[in-house]
Amino acid sequence: MSDDYNTAIESPCRDGKFPPDSVGLVQTQYVTLFEPPNVLTLDCGATLGPIQVAYETYGTLNEDRSNAVLICHALSGDAHAAGYHTPNDRKPGWWDIMIGPGKGIDTNRYFVICSNFLGSCKGTTGPGSINPETGKPYGLSFPVVTVGDMVRVQRELIRYLGIEQLLCVIGGSLGGMQALEWATRYPKQVRGSVLIATSYATGAQQIAFDAVGRNAIQADPNFNNGDYEPGKGPRKGLSVARMMAHITYLSDESMRQKFGRKLRYSDRFGYHFDSEFDVETYLDYQGEGFVNRFDANSYLYVTKAMDYFDISAGFPSLDASLARVEGRTLVVSFTSDWLFPAYQSREIVYALARTGRDVSYCNIQSDYGHDSFLLDVPALRRLIRGFLHNLLTPKEPCPVCESPCPTRQDTAQDGNNIFSGRHRIDYDTIAELIEPGSRVLDIGCGSGELLCKLIRSKNIRAVGLEVDEEAVIRCVESGISVIQADIDKGLSALPARLFDYVILSMTLQVLEFPRFALCEMLRIGQRCIVSFPNFGHWKARVAHFFQGRAPVTPILPYNWYDTPNRHVVTIKDFRDFCKQFNFQIVREIPLNERGTVRLLPNLLADEALYVLENSGNTPSAQASVSIAE
Repeated sequence: MSDDYNTAIESPCRDGKFPPDSVGLVQTQYVTLFEPPNVLTLDCGATLGPIQVAYETYGTLNEDRSNAVLICHALSGDAHAAGYHTPNDRKPGWWDIMIGPGKGIDTNRYFVICSNFLGSCKGTTGPGSINPETGKPYGLSFPVVTVGDMVRVQRELIRYLGIEQLLCVIGGSLGGMQALEWATRYPKQVRGSVLIATSYATGAQQIAFDAVGRNAIQADPNFNNGDYEPGKGPRKGLSVARMMAHITYLSDESMRQKFGRKLRYSDRFGYHFDSEFDVETYLDYQGEGFVNRFDANSYLYVTKAMDYFDISAGFPSLDASLARVEGRTLVVSFTSDWLFPAYQSREIVYALARTGRDVSYCNIQSDYGHDSFLLDVPALRRLIRGFLHNLLTPKEPCPVCESPCPTRQDTAQDGNNIFSGRHRIDYDTIAELIEPGSRVLDIGCGSGELLCKLIRSKNIRAVGLEVDEEAVIRCVESGISVIQADIDKGLSALPARLFDYVILSMTLQVLEFPRFALCEMLRIGQRCIVSFPNFGHWKARVAHFFQGRAPVTPILPYNWYDTPNRHVVTIKDFRDFCKQFNFQIVREIPLNERGTVRLLPNLLADEALYVLENSGNTPSAQASVSIAE
């Protein structure tokens, strides 16, 4: 959320020094590109040149020029992403919370670039710039630009800086659209991309909000068809456009927490139509501040560029367009974002997954709506830091007991590992079953320990599926590709036979709809490997028979009131289950801490592992969907 308008912000500079995690004093730089006759041909068919570009850089470009990170800003942003222009600045750059020494985008490691995009009013050529042919501001004679045009200008800037390949392109909202454009238009020049709170195509609701904003501006009597003096023009219309847009950046919960129904200037209603509620005066403040720093014509052009954006345009499908991506991708959404809802991020994620691209996804819990990516959200900071680290220093995933992967002790402490620190004998068995080089999906992958082991020992192409946010973040930090999703809701976005193996390790008993999950697994995988704790083990029976209590054992370490287990399943139960629903058992491997159990497995095995195949008579997930509804 934007800064609190009630709070005065003092200069952060003390005794001539800035905080140690600040990039300190920075300067906006300018370069002129596309000098005639080498002008830029825009998507609309018009040509434009020369083009001035405003940009800032932080950190140092390394010797082989491999550590460059491009930051793409959103609608009203600019090149000033971090640091301060003067020691007396009240506020730093718009993403200073993320960029700086030791921060999520660590300027001790990365050379960070942020440029103002084409069509803006913050130093790069736009409708407020002087048209060299007329000597007057372009106004509405400025050609309509697209996100693709913005990215072409950025690419020319990167060339000017002598950088052949970017380590990563990162952006939120409209910035995320630019990052996605980079990854698809120039795939060999981007090793990775981070797409935050964005979409592959602007939706109807977003277009509608943009249209209302543009109408407010154009209906203002001072708009004068875009021909107005700088600092004047449709101030009221632009203010209303900003007020309405700002509402979409927040969430119901954040507005409830911040404002509620509080009155601003009195403790009783005034019975007039001036702003009375705290939220009204806040919007007044936002609108007034915006007209003092942004140009109305630029608002028209930038929102139109957003409306036109569709990465799949000109291709048979979204999958076909994203099949061009070659680098790794991290997609992030926020649970309370209703401007760019999480389903729009998932559309990108599953299109990349269907085409075999390396993608990770996290839907961060946040009450602050679309603006969450501009705030201090530790989960986002960790995701970006981990993703960049593994891009810059690619390596085999670490052993399960080495940093940055969580140790067995760590997972025992946070409750993610039902073995409470025991050696996972089922992991060893699963590793023996997997063929080298296979495509593997691990459902309920936790912090990625099994996938880490399989990648190291079998060189598999691995993807994890995990519902827990913390576990997803740990996977990304460890270089494991992971998608945050719930198997109980199905995997309809993934096609049949996408994976050689689908693994469900010690997760079956916690699922709400195990039959539905297995149907989905057998649809998308050639073979499925399932392991679960055997509730028929003699220790569990003794606890029930002699103590009359729910069992608590090393393999089942939970009390009845805090257990995640929904189902009490034994080896015999699972055999009957597979027979009833035509799940073909290829192998049954009863296990205990010493290895395979040969005798009386339902009594002596404390866990069981099964290899399943589709028998041909296995019910489809669609046939089982009624179970999950």
